[in-house]
Amino acid sequence: MTISSIGFVGTGAITEAMVRGILAEPPFTARVYLSPRNEQTAGRLASEFVPVEVARDNQTVVDSTDLVVLAIRPQVAEAIVKDLVFRPSQLVISLVAATERQTLLDWIGEDVRLVQAIPLPFVASRQGVTAMYPPDTDVAALFDALGTAVQCTSKKEYNLLAAASALMSTYFGIMEAATNWLEGNGLERPKAQAYLAPLFESLARRASASLRADFSELSREFATRGGLNEQVLDDFQTKGGASALQAALDRVLARIDGHT
Repeated sequence: MTISSIGFVGTGAITEAMVRGILAEPPFTARVYLSPRNEQTAGRLASEFVPVEVARDNQTVVDSTDLVVLAIRPQVAEAIVKDLVFRPSQLVISLVAATERQTLLDWIGEDVRLVQAIPLPFVASRQGVTAMYPPDTDVAALFDALGTAVQCTSKKEYNLLAAASALMSTYFGIMEAATNWLEGNGLERPKAQAYLAPLFESLARRASASLRADFSELSREFATRGGLNEQVLDDFQTKGGASALQAALDRVLARIDGHT
């Protein structure tokens, strides 16, 4: 399928990130239609990128495009989606969080080609990893161009990765806690941040370059026996850090599965 036009119902941060990734150099040869709800974001993108057009309303977005991206909050999704009329077999990507696929199909109509996805803000620079379900060649090609697509073969796989995506804030929370500790012990905050940010970036690059290795292997690589890294890891594992993290992910998964 050749995607010549992409429409976004909802114009928030993830829509902006996807549009910027799609139209980064070299850009996709696709027109982009935005819903007018967030006038500031839609207007900024339209003024910056020639292929972007702000549609009159959400239905115009659907009518004008081959691919429709539903980028709306779950609290308002039902009311918005039920008002829209989609074409048979139209390709639809839902970014609506914590909403069952069958529920979405009930709102949209069973005859669309529906894919759920979790693009992250890094798609703006074409460095994002995006979980999607079910597998779809055209959608995977889009997200591969924006970084990396992970095609899930089951809803369970997709929900697990959705839960894992909730770790982003905690990642920065660890950096903040370490920065506060350094500052509290006399190091200037800018120096602490200037040290920690590249350190964590280098570790992430090491992990990405070693996808065939278990993270436990990398952990051992960086934990010299009897050394300082091993000491901190031992404290983390034995004093509740690992169990607290896993319990938090259990709660997130339960929320995604609709059990809470």
